[in-house]
Amino acid sequence: MTARSYEVRTYGCQMNVHDSERLSGLLEDAGYVRAPKGELADVVVFNTCAVRENADNKLYGNLGHLAPAKAERPGMQIAVGGCLAQKDRDTIVRKAPWVDVVFGTHNVGSLPVLLERARIEQEAQVEILESLDVFPSTLPTRRESAYAAWVAISVGCNNTCTFCIVPALRGKEKDRRPGDVLAEIETLVGEGVIEVTLLGQNVNAYGSDMGDREAFSKLLRSCGRIQGLERVRFTSPHPRDFTDDVIAAMAETPNVMHQLHMPLQSGSDAMLRAMRRSYRQDRYLGIIERVRAAMPDAAISTDIIVGFPGETDEDFEQTLHTVREARFAAAFTFQYSKRPGTPAATMDGQVPKEVVTERYQRLLALQEEISWAENRAQVGRTLEVLVAEGEGRKDHDTARLSGRAPDNRLVHFERPAEGVRPGDMVSVEITYAAPHHLLAEKPTLAIRRTPAGDAWERRNAAPAAKAGVLLGMPQIGAPAVEAAPTAVACCD
Repeated sequence: MTARSYEVRTYGCQMNVHDSERLSGLLEDAGYVRAPKGELADVVVFNTCAVRENADNKLYGNLGHLAPAKAERPGMQIAVGGCLAQKDRDTIVRKAPWVDVVFGTHNVGSLPVLLERARIEQEAQVEILESLDVFPSTLPTRRESAYAAWVAISVGCNNTCTFCIVPALRGKEKDRRPGDVLAEIETLVGEGVIEVTLLGQNVNAYGSDMGDREAFSKLLRSCGRIQGLERVRFTSPHPRDFTDDVIAAMAETPNVMHQLHMPLQSGSDAMLRAMRRSYRQDRYLGIIERVRAAMPDAAISTDIIVGFPGETDEDFEQTLHTVREARFAAAFTFQYSKRPGTPAATMDGQVPKEVVTERYQRLLALQEEISWAENRAQVGRTLEVLVAEGEGRKDHDTARLSGRAPDNRLVHFERPAEGVRPGDMVSVEITYAAPHHLLAEKPTLAIRRTPAGDAWERRNAAPAAKAGVLLGMPQIGAPAVEAAPTAVACCD
């Protein structure tokens, strides 16, 4: 009997991307196979996001496009999970009765059983839990990368930011035990992974569930003792919980990268109060100052919302001032739009669209100027670059390869005569800088083949089609884009 094929379509933050790796692992563990690229799968799974104002319209539009194909293809199934499923519940089946399964953020592991139950009973299965069923990291996983991996250290969020609905959908923060996290990382390293990103909706609040305020810095230092683990990153921290012991751990642990993505959201104290953010401009800039004192080479990126309800010209000027002072390597800037179900959606003082757009363009221009200047400071430096897969969209046309520097800047480099693989390391001299990438036009100085490159080679001995991921983790050096304020880490 031919195995049934599947496709996972992912929307939203990196937590959703990681959840989709779990969904793929669950389905393959249940005997499904990934559908070849370009072919319609027997089972299509939508892993949804609820932070955009039009998230539901996008979902129902995509479901509508699949309805005719499903009607003509007996046995085809459609499942909807993620934050929008948690939020809308029975509404999805009412609006799209051809959907077979609806599951929430707390019961990802139920998908194979729900699909089978829907097939046998010939009716839609809706299962939404109000609290976590099984910690996602205990589930089978089909990793998208052979050389880099997400590792969830917590789920949920205890913050109450007025623009964000995710804590209501993901629940209160729950932390994994440090031993479980480290065991997963050691297993990944044994499989060839050399870079991990510690993941949480408020990653540096790790330990609050265990009563240990220094648990996160201790975890970073423990990662430094794992042999074969070359790069450790984390996303996204909250300024409220960013303490000096974390800065010290970053500076003193050799494999923890000097890269920090720390959401600002606004430089105005008045707006931060309205957003229910528990820090002010001076505290935020103080953190930046201490990070740079400990790590002068640190690359810092952020998120900023433009046009939050009640934002005045003076409030916006305070944001521009903060950007000038912080000198971010990159900023992911967002035009505010209402999120149904959030307190901000009903606030007075909604800013006219044309005003928001004008401010957004001014912020974009300022950050572009700063990003370019910060990147020009890299010219002449020799960097060790982790060769990546799919980072350089023009690599084929330019005969170049691409990868990430230790501070996560995107580097394009000349293809060396000696073959290199994604996961290998190359040393290159930076010769040119653009606002969103660096270029190394001279011959490669050194090549270091790694277990990660070996793992990539083994995986690609029999290539498999990849699941569609529409939005993943933002990278330092990537252009500022208009997106959801919480697209970086759901709640940060």
